[in-house]
Amino acid sequence: MSTAFETNGAFSWTELLTNDAEGARKFYGELLGWHFEDMPSSHGTYTVISVGGQKIGGIMNTPPDAKGMPSTWGSYITVDDVDARATSAKKLGGAIVVPPADIPGVGRFCVIKDPQGGTISLITYRMSDSV
Repeated sequence: MSTAFETNGAFSWTELLTNDAEGARKFYGELLGWHFEDMPSSHGTYTVISVGGQKIGGIMNTPPDAKGMPSTWGSYITVDDVDARATSAKKLGGAIVVPPADIPGVGRFCVIKDPQGGTISLITYRMSDSV
């Protein structure tokens, strides 16, 4: 049986970018009973969210290059080849918001905008034991 991390087209991760990661941890931990594990990232601390022992998402402070952006949840969809899917999205009338880039120990991702203006992250996992 394949997991969402292996299934092309499956929603596989959700992530909160916020100006107050610690406040978000407190709120969602109390509200939903989530468990958290901090790990270092290129933007400081990345908090992995777990439910029932399963890692489902993350919380991080808004990166400096997105300063002023309101707190927002985003989703990742697993794809077989991020670079090819980014090219296809553009050909289909979408736009590349964040070009394909590597996430060390996780895989390769990009952020696209569909022709209707919705944004979503695409990811091809090359997992280590970090997620």
